[in-house]
Amino acid sequence: MADYSNTELGKDTVYSTSYNPSLLDPIPRVTAREQLEAVGGPLPDFIGVDLWTGFEVSWLNSHGIAGIVLEYRLPAGRPYVPLLDAQRAIRTVRANASQWKIDPKKVGIIGFSAGGHLASTATVHFDAGEGKTTDAIARESSRPDFSILIYPVISMDVGVHRGSKKNLMGETPSAGLPEYFSTQKHVKTGTPPAFLAHAIDDKVVDIENSRMFYAAQQQAGLPARLVELPNGGHGLNGYKGPSWDKWQAE
Repeated sequence: MADYSNTELGKDTVYSTSYNPSLLDPIPRVTAREQLEAVGGPLPDFIGVDLWTGFEVSWLNSHGIAGIVLEYRLPAGRPYVPLLDAQRAIRTVRANASQWKIDPKKVGIIGFSAGGHLASTATVHFDAGEGKTTDAIARESSRPDFSILIYPVISMDVGVHRGSKKNLMGETPSAGLPEYFSTQKHVKTGTPPAFLAHAIDDKVVDIENSRMFYAAQQQAGLPARLVELPNGGHGLNGYKGPSWDKWQAE
């Protein structure tokens, strides 16, 4: 993987992977039984923060779950940068688990739409950390303990959401990139369990994305669940209504 840690990002700079990621809610609001790192937002328009972020953290807190929001960099010609930021954030959560009073073995990741693609990428591409480094954060594992993927972009070849592919990899992706970022192809033994929810009438990101990832989890013998919602389209009726409520109840 290319090293983008020292890349100059101009106006899109939020933080560098050479130091702690910027966590918008750095100290959990509750003592949590689980830590869930919130990732969301469409790649073209935001720097990794969904409009629903504030409610998302409150909803997690209401269930005794600490919510930490990752503000990640857009690719801007550097396709690995969002993944590097997500991995660094997961490591940061574990490195601060004692201070933040959370369980380092219950660190999950949640993502919506293109943020769901980033969450799924972090779910399948991870490492155990660098054992010999003096960087305490880099020593931690980047493997999430579970993932929650809500109407996620998954594939970068079959049934691809073209806007996400273009914004992640450019007009003409380098050889190997669509394969690497088609996350259903990298599910294997050791991949964390996943919960997915997707509306069958989603016309923006086809439900086949979630079905492919779920099928890969099943084939690998991993715990997984896919909730196929009867309606709501992409965004589940603007984050409200029966389908929006159903995935949360599940």
